[in-house]
Amino acid sequence: MNSQRPVNLDLRTIKLPVTAYTSILHRISGVILFVSLAIMLYALDKSLSSEEGFGQVKACLTSPLAKLVIWGILSALLYHLVAGVRHLIMDMGIGETLEGGKLGSKIVIAVSVVVIVLAGVWIW
Repeated sequence: MNSQRPVNLDLRTIKLPVTAYTSILHRISGVILFVSLAIMLYALDKSLSSEEGFGQVKACLTSPLAKLVIWGILSALLYHLVAGVRHLIMDMGIGETLEGGKLGSKIVIAVSVVVIVLAGVWIW
């Protein structure tokens, strides 16, 4: 029997580094953007079909639930944008070390929180 095998496989107790969280969130935000694209294209099609359709979409977007959904989609977009810029910077050779990766992940989280809060203020 190999004694080097991990003993604890409970994912709730495994401590992930901050770089793993930013990577997982980047993937999740990409999936959210992909799914929300269908919602936004439907709203665009409905608003461009007629004047009544535009009025319906406009009325729908004034509800608090619609504002929350739009804020969620915008939050995913903003986080994905900030994390994508980090990946572009890393492609240029900046921040490829372990310390640089950790610092870059912390910067991504901090900048994302600020722009997401500002987007929430703008929407509400």
